[in-house]
Amino acid sequence: MANEKLRAANVAKKDEFYTQLADIENELKHYKQHFKDKVVLCNCDDPRVSNFFHYFSYNFEQLGLKKLITTCYKSQERDLFSQNDSERAIWLEYFGDKNNNCVPDPEEIGIHYFKGDGDFRSAECIELLKEADIVVTNPPFSLFREYVAQLMKYEKKFVIVGHQNAISYREIFPLIKDNKLWLGYGFKGGAGHFISKYEDTATAGDHREGMIRVSGVNWFTNLEIQKRHEDLILYKSYNTEEYPHYDNYDAINVDKTADIPMDYDGVMGVPITFLDKYNPDQFVIIDAIGRYSMINGPTPETQGKYLTDINGKHRYARILIRRRQSSASTYPQPEETTLMAAEKQEGYGKE
Repeated sequence: MANEKLRAANVAKKDEFYTQLADIENELKHYKQHFKDKVVLCNCDDPRVSNFFHYFSYNFEQLGLKKLITTCYKSQERDLFSQNDSERAIWLEYFGDKNNNCVPDPEEIGIHYFKGDGDFRSAECIELLKEADIVVTNPPFSLFREYVAQLMKYEKKFVIVGHQNAISYREIFPLIKDNKLWLGYGFKGGAGHFISKYEDTATAGDHREGMIRVSGVNWFTNLEIQKRHEDLILYKSYNTEEYPHYDNYDAINVDKTADIPMDYDGVMGVPITFLDKYNPDQFVIIDAIGRYSMINGPTPETQGKYLTDINGKHRYARILIRRRQSSASTYPQPEETTLMAAEKQEGYGKE
């Protein structure tokens, strides 16, 4: 039911779901080494309810930030800063605590007015984007394609929230395949409770007042994280009975990520949930298939065929992968990993 509400909200462009502070803390604790001396931009945020602004402003000194910028679309009340001007879009900048009370006081936060509406696609917001080193926010799900395209155009680092459906977007999957974007650590149980200003749509068994429960949400990032270089332990051996070939594609089917055979060097079709365990040192992503190839799209050769058919029966969409032939890492451990170890030794990166 919650996902039906989400789809309806997308159609109506009502997709302003605010992320809980606990979820932000649980994810960003894995990225702390990336933020030192960086300008962070939260460009889809209303500071009255944005826990991204809360997280970065209250942890400004601990993270060693250089600057925090937050932009807000027009018609958002400014009660937090006693502006009470709901007709003008604003952007905020924060350079850290000045009076040593460890609280981001209103007088320490610069408030600036946009000439336009504060849309992240506007020229004014793009100028702020150019200034930023890392973008962290929960963009509108209905604009996810445009949002990611803008980040790629301006070559920005990011940690953002999106739905797993985005993996199958023709604009997003090639980025995953080419290691330009990957999944973060994720939400507990693969679902998130978001603060919603529309209506309470949480299920009766998982009810939280004023929340919308959305299954299949993920964190998407292009910042290196330790999880991305952890090998998936393989223990099963290939056999033709358990791993049948697809009727219309030269690859074997693997129903569970944990069942990837350790001794098969050809192409394998694995569930989309494999991406949560994907290590580019261990595997190569080749394509994704369902009715047709995600990379090539429908072709005359695949017309009328379902590429994941086995004995004429459709299977769910699959990510096509191949094991790397060498156990030597193709993607060297990032410099940040060493830095993170040093910081943890000093107590900086402790969770």
